[in-house]
Formats: sequence, structure tokens, C-alpha cells
Amino acid sequence: MDTWTQTSSPFLRIGLVAAILPNSRPKQLAACLQPGVSIAAIALANQLNANYLRRWVKVHRDQQTAATTAPGKMSHESAKPPPSTTLVPITLRTPEPESAANLQIEIRRPETTIHITWPVSQANACAQWLREILP
Repeated sequence: MDTWTQTSSPFLRIGLVAAILPNSRPKQLAACLQPGVSIAAIALANQLNANYLRRWVKVHRDQQTAATTAPGKMSHESAKPPPSTTLVPITLRTPEPESAANLQIEIRRPETTIHITWPVSQANACAQWLREILP
């Protein structure tokens, strides 16, 4: 007796489940199409190869796409025009620098401490001045 043709073979049994139970295919396919469902988990629960289920899902989605995009085969639901996308102009305000904002600098030396307040708008001049006075 050829052991390859025995139904106890897991490879043959997986193929037989898909071929013998065609009524179970729509149930398994519907379960696979649910959002957040693991196709592998459904395959394990139904003793199927996950690749079969993935192929069924792909074929099903391809058929649905072909049916909705085929010319002359539009249903009433798919005959609706796509929602229009209207761009709405918006204006963004850039924050203006605060005129009251100041740089606070404290220079500490062994014998003295210098506190400097400098306007933020003149930060470049402050940096140049600090380069000149600091050794």
C-alpha cells in the first residue's frame, strides 16, 4: 500500500479538508476577512494550511476589486460618486518675537559677578560683545 495516498498523511489531509468540505470555505473566508483576525489562527483552528486561506482571501479581494472596477458592472452602491475632497485654505500665524524677551547672562569671576540683560532681538550683537570681553 502506498503511504503517500493514505488519508492519515497531514499533507493530503489538509488538501482533502479543503476539497471535501467546500461549504466550510465561505465560513472560514468570512472569518478571515474580519478586521484584526489572524489568518494563521483560523487555519490552525480549522486544521488547514494558512497558505490556502491566504490564497482564498487574496482571490476573494481580487474578485471584489475586479467587480467594482469592471466597466458596465457597477451596482447602485458603487455607482455613488466618490466623496469630494475640498481643500480649505488656512492661515498660520507665526509667533512674533516678544519685544520684552531678554537674554539673562550671569558672568562669575573670583572677585565679582556681572549680571547682563540683553534684548533677544540683538542676540548676535550680544554674542559678539561677549567674545570681545571674555578672554
